[in-house]
Amino acid sequence: MGSSHTKKSRGTARAGRRVPLWTEAVREEPERERAFLVGIDVRTRGRSGAKGTVTAQAAAAREAAAMQPAKAGVAPGVAIKSDGKPRIPEFDADESLAELRTLAESAGAKVVGEILQRRDRPDPATLIGAGKLEEIAGAAASANADVLLFDHDLSPSQQRNIEKIIKRRVIDRTQLILDIFARHARTREGQLQVELAQLHYMLPRLAGHGIEMSQLGGGIGTRGPGETQLETDRRKIARRVRHVEQQIENVRRIRAQQRQRRESAPVATIALVGYTNAGKSTLFNALTRAKVLESPRMFATVDPTIRGVELPSKRKVLLSDTVGFIRSLPHTLVSAFRATLEEVQRASLILHVSDASSRLTAEQDAQVEIVLKELEAEKKPRLRVMNKIDLLDDEVAQSLQADALREDSKTVYVSATEGTGLDRLLARIDAMIEEDPVSRVCLRVPQQEGKTLAMLEAKARIYSRKYKDGAVELEIDAPASVVRRVREWVVA
Repeated sequence: MGSSHTKKSRGTARAGRRVPLWTEAVREEPERERAFLVGIDVRTRGRSGAKGTVTAQAAAAREAAAMQPAKAGVAPGVAIKSDGKPRIPEFDADESLAELRTLAESAGAKVVGEILQRRDRPDPATLIGAGKLEEIAGAAASANADVLLFDHDLSPSQQRNIEKIIKRRVIDRTQLILDIFARHARTREGQLQVELAQLHYMLPRLAGHGIEMSQLGGGIGTRGPGETQLETDRRKIARRVRHVEQQIENVRRIRAQQRQRRESAPVATIALVGYTNAGKSTLFNALTRAKVLESPRMFATVDPTIRGVELPSKRKVLLSDTVGFIRSLPHTLVSAFRATLEEVQRASLILHVSDASSRLTAEQDAQVEIVLKELEAEKKPRLRVMNKIDLLDDEVAQSLQADALREDSKTVYVSATEGTGLDRLLARIDAMIEEDPVSRVCLRVPQQEGKTLAMLEAKARIYSRKYKDGAVELEIDAPASVVRRVREWVVA
C-alpha cells in the first residue's frame, strides 16, 4: 500500500473497499531486538583460602534456611548465623541468568544466545576479560544480536571498553530495569519517577564519548574535542533533574494531603509488597474486584493503585498495590519512587506476598527484606501471604492446606487466581487491624428510625434481633465509628 492511503480517510482502499485499521499497526510494528545475555559468576575465597562459588554459597544458605527455624522479626527462609544475625541467601549464577532472561523478555527483546563466565574476580577494564570478550563478540555476531545484556552493573569505562570490542550496544542490569519501568509507566507520576532515575543513571556516563559529542573542531584556544558539548549536556541534564525533582515534590505534597484526609477518618491502609511477579496485582484484583493489569512479565505494575476492601467485620480498609521489588534494585529507583513507596511506610499493615511455587522463595523474600529496611518499614506489622499454591503439586498443596489449619498468626496460604484462602486472609487482616476497633454492644432502636436500622444492617454484624414495644433490640459487633453514631440507643 503506497503513501496515497495517508491522504485518504483511514480505512478506505483504492477500489472503495474497507481496509482494517489493524493492518497498519501490524505493518508498522517494529521487530523485536535480538539480545545476547552475558552472566558472570565471581568465585570467592573463604577464610581458609579455599575457593568457593556463589552457587555453593547459595545452596548452603538455602539448606541452612530450610533447617533453621524462623525467629521473630526474621523472614521465613532466611538463615540465622551463629552470632544471631540473619544471613541473606544469594541467587546463584544460573538462577540470576535465568532472571535476566525474564527481564529481557519483559523489555520486549528476543533472546538469541547467552553465555556464563566464571572468574576469580572481575576484570577492572571489561568485567569479564579481553579473551572471553572476543569469544562473546564472535558468538553475538553469529547470532546477529543487536544488543548485549550484562547481568551485572557496569562502570561507564567498562561499558565503553566493551562496546569498542563488541561493536554493538551494551546494556547493564540497572539500565535494563530502568527501561522496563519506562515501558510500563502510564501515569504522569510514574513517568516522572522513572525519568529521574534514568537521568541520575545517565549523568556519570556522559564523559568519554569523545569527538562525536563535540560542538567545536578543536585546536588553539579551544577546550579540546568533546569538552564543550559534554559540559552543555551536563548542564541540560542537571537542569532537567532539578525540574523533575520539583514536579515529584509537588506530587509528594499532593499525596501527603490526600493521605492526611484519609487518616482523618478511621480507615486503615494496607500495602501489598513482594518480589516482582509474585502475584500482587492478581491478589489485589481478587480482593478489590479492580481491573489492574495482571501479567507474568516482570514489573507489570509501576503505577500505584489504591482501592477499598470490606472486611468480615464490615470495616472498610484501603489496599495499595505497589511496584515489585527485585534483587539489586537500583538505588536510584528506590529514591525516585520514594513518593510512591511512602504508602508502605505509612501503612497500618504490610502484606508480604511470596510465590509459594518458586524454588527461590527464600532468596526473593530476603531481597524484599533489604528494600523494606531501606524504606525503614521493616518493623511494621506484617502478614505473609504465600500465593500461587494452585501451581504446586497436589500432594504439596494438600499438605499446605493441612498446615493452613494450624498455620501461625503471621502466614496465610492462598491462590489469588482460584480464590483459595481469600476468606481466611480477610479474616486474618480483620484481626490484625487496630484502627476503628470492633466491639459488641446491645441496642434498643425505635422502629421509626429506619435510616439508622439500615445503616446498622450495612455496617455491623447483627447476632440477634427482637421486636418489642415499638423498638428493635439488637446485639451487634460494630466498629467504634458506628457505635458512636448510635450511642443514644445503647443499653447495658
